[in-house]
Order: sequence, then structure tokens, then C-alpha cells
Amino acid sequence: MASLQIRRYWIYSATRWEMTGTRFGCGLEQCGACMVLVDGQPVQSCNAALDSVAGKQVTTIEGLAGSDGTLHPLQQAFLEEQAGQCGYCLSGILISAKALLDRNPNPTRSEIAAALDDNLCRCGSHVRILKAVERAAAIMRAEG
Repeated sequence: MASLQIRRYWIYSATRWEMTGTRFGCGLEQCGACMVLVDGQPVQSCNAALDSVAGKQVTTIEGLAGSDGTLHPLQQAFLEEQAGQCGYCLSGILISAKALLDRNPNPTRSEIAAALDDNLCRCGSHVRILKAVERAAAIMRAEG
């Protein structure tokens, strides 16, 4: 029971600090809506105990944009490709895509699909999501 209380505190903490972009989806680590970066690696936060991230760098969707509000190239590409419909899954997809592009700036479409395999989108915008990640990768390579 203590583990469940810690997990709930993780979600509560994010909400309390007004970082509500990370979604709580299935609660079973099967949809990816709760994805965050922990030391640069995508982690499904719905079941992550708060103490498992102690002393680590945790990045939520709010951390993608620049401090001046400038959108990250992924966010801009998702807008330009109209990759989102309902938007519930997008924070997790963007986080997974960021982890991919940080380690591989020139992924193939199959590598993008594999990196997003833990993210569920029920709206059927998968092709636009793949195009958006490809566009963001091109933008980021051009920016150097």
C-alpha cells in the first residue's frame, strides 16, 4: 500500500506545481500518456515511485519549450503537421520523440515508429505524427 501512496503523490506533486501537461492515462504503463524524461531517458511516470527519481533530472512536457516560451522544434513541427487531434497522448509522444532525437538526430521512419511504440494514440493521426518527428529532426539538424 505504501508504494501506491508514493505513486499517487507523484501525480499530486506534478499537479500541485502546476505542471499538468503530463497525463495520467491507463495507470498500467501501457499508453505512454504519462511519459517524462528521467536523466534523458523516457519513463512512464504513472507507476514511478517518487523516490526513484530523487537526485535525477526530470523533464516534463513543460520543459521542452525555451525559457522565453519559444517552442521546441518538435512542438513547432507537430503544429505545422497538424499531428494532434484530441491531444491527450501528445505530451507523452513529444517526450518519447525528444529522447529519440537527442540520441539519434537522423532517424529513419521505422526508428521513429519503434521509439513511439510505447505511446498509444487512439485518434489515428499516426502518419502525421511520424511526419512531424521527421520534420523536427530536419529542423534540428539545420539549426546545428
